[in-house]
Order: sequence, then C-alpha cells, then structure tokens
Amino acid sequence: MIMMKYIKKLALYLKKDMVLCIALILGFLSCFLVPAGRETVESIDVRVLAILYSLMIVVEGFKGTGLFSILGEKLLKRTKSTFSLEASLIFLCFFTSMLITNDVALLTFVPFGILTLQMCKKEDRICFVVIFQTIAANLGSMLTPIGNPQNLYLFGCMDCDLWEFMGILFPYTLLSVLLILLVLIMRKKETVQIQFPKRQTMGREELHKNLVYFVLFLLCLTVVLHWISYKIALGLIIIVVFCLDKRVLLRTDYGLLLTFVGFFVFIGNMQRIPQINEFLKAVVNQREFLVALSASQVVSNVPAALLLSGFTDNYKELILGVNIGGLGTLIASMASLISYKCYGNSYEKFKKTYLIKFTLWNIAFLAILVAAKVYIF
Repeated sequence: MIMMKYIKKLALYLKKDMVLCIALILGFLSCFLVPAGRETVESIDVRVLAILYSLMIVVEGFKGTGLFSILGEKLLKRTKSTFSLEASLIFLCFFTSMLITNDVALLTFVPFGILTLQMCKKEDRICFVVIFQTIAANLGSMLTPIGNPQNLYLFGCMDCDLWEFMGILFPYTLLSVLLILLVLIMRKKETVQIQFPKRQTMGREELHKNLVYFVLFLLCLTVVLHWISYKIALGLIIIVVFCLDKRVLLRTDYGLLLTFVGFFVFIGNMQRIPQINEFLKAVVNQREFLVALSASQVVSNVPAALLLSGFTDNYKELILGVNIGGLGTLIASMASLISYKCYGNSYEKFKKTYLIKFTLWNIAFLAILVAAKVYIF
C-alpha cells in the first residue's frame, strides 16, 4: 500500500516533467540495444553535472534570502512611467538570466512583475510584459556559459575560452537588446505610481548568507573556467550550504540532473551503434544550425543540444541553433513554460490569447535573428 503511494507520486512527478520522463525512457530503452557497461557510465559527463548542481544550489540559496525580490523593488521604486516600468521588468530578466539562468530569472521576476503591475492598476499590460520577460530571459541567457543548461554543457565541449564563447553570441545578444528596446519605444506611454508594501530590511543573518553564497558563486565560476577541480568545489559547496541552511539542498531541482543523465546515456549508446552513428552524423553534418533550430521547436533546446552534440564537432553552429531556437514554439525553451504557468495561474481565461501573442512575437524575433545570421553575422 505504501509502495503504491510512492509509485503514484513518482508517476505524477514524471507526468509534470515530460522532458525528464522522455530522457529516462530513452536512456533505459537504449540499454537494450547496447549492453550497459563501463562505457555507458563513462558517457555520463560528471563534470557538467557537478557544475550544474553547484550552480543550482547557490542560486537556490540566493532565492531563499529574498535577494532578487529586494533588488527588483529597489530598481522599481522610483519608476514614474509605463516605459521605465516595462523596461525594468523585462531587462531584469534579460540581464539576471546571464548569471542565474533563464529558468530562475523567470521563476523570480514573472510573479514579481505580475504583482507589480496589479498594484499599479496596469493589468492590461501584464500579458505583453510576461511574454517579453520570457523572450528577454531566453535571449539574455545565451551570452554566458552559465546562462542556461545547454550553454554550460556545450562550453565544456568547446575548445575555447570565455571571451571567445561570448564573442560568438554577443552580436545576437546586442541585436536582441535593440529589438526589445524598439518594441518598448513604440508602446503607448502612461504615468504610473508604484507603492510597494513595507517589508522588513534584510537582517544580519540574510546578509551573512548572501555573502557566503556570493563567494560560492565565484567558486562555481572558477570551475567553469577550469581553474579549480569540480570535485573540490562541489564538496565545499555541499558542506558549506549544509551547515548554513540544509533546506536549500532539498529544494534543488534534481529532476534536471536526472534529465541530463538520461540523455547522456542515450547519446553514448547511440554513438556505439555504427549504423545510427553514421546516419545521424550525415543528417547533422553542415546543417548544424538548421537542425538544432528545428529540433529545438519540437523537443526544446536543452535536449536538442545534448542529442546533437554527439554527432558533430561544429559547436559554434550548434550553440547558435539551440539558443536562437529557444524562440518559436512554447516548448522551444522549457523556461517558457514557467511564464505560461505563472500567467495561467492568475489569468486562466486569457491563456489562449497569451499563447497566440507569445507565438507571434517569438516567430517575429526568431525570423529577425535567423535573417541576421544568414545575411549579416
């Protein structure tokens, strides 16, 4: 009876996270095609998992102190117009996603943005702002290796330093800023007054925690840049956070780590089957950008990056394909589902309208960035 209860809970969790479910099924079934053994274990990129886990722990710690919401309130306190309000809410997602990932930026600032617009009686602007917070988070996160999971993984595969990596994506990031600003400038402007409810100032304990998390965040960066061993860093982070606030370790998204494990096993097994390996290499060869962009629309950009990386060495085209490919359909970037759920929880009746507008704006940005790649960059 107790066993059935846990099985039902597990089934419900997997249903909520379809990408995790697909990754585990693919990994499991592929082991029937290729006998599991030492090579299967070696196909799991432990370094990437360790860095991802370390970053997730640290960012979860920051969230627990309320730091991001406090920073958002301070930024918006002196806002007097809808232009500066919308720009602040949208670019908060754009720039913070470069450091705390697109998922966390949206989880933090979409509910914050909805609440802010409700408080200043501008609910008619919520749909637009949430859509553009999502676009901004997906596009801003593409600049850095820690902006999203696919970048973290592909940066580890690439033979380049931080500045080379950012140089590949900088033109598209800059164009994205200009496009978002252009859309905001064309919007109707109104005066606005925001009065946030009084909150307690951050105490000494929270300040101490934030300082510790900041040092741990810098430690994560040193691992990404290959300055310190991931084993040492992960061990230190787990010990420090356990002593500081062990609840943070329980709140971390272990589903994402399992998703990576499932895809690593699947890719490794597919590479060991000569016929499949050669076929997929032929499909991807010299079409990395287009295949990555197309695959992202169907399976989302993180799985697309993991799956395709095993069959090409042209990581530059691949990383552009999966990052620009985060635009388009709702599932092109799984982070987009976070915004959709947040909006739907508050405005159930308007979910269809949101989806239509979201798709149209995403297609417009996708078309412009693809055209820029083909004809300019």
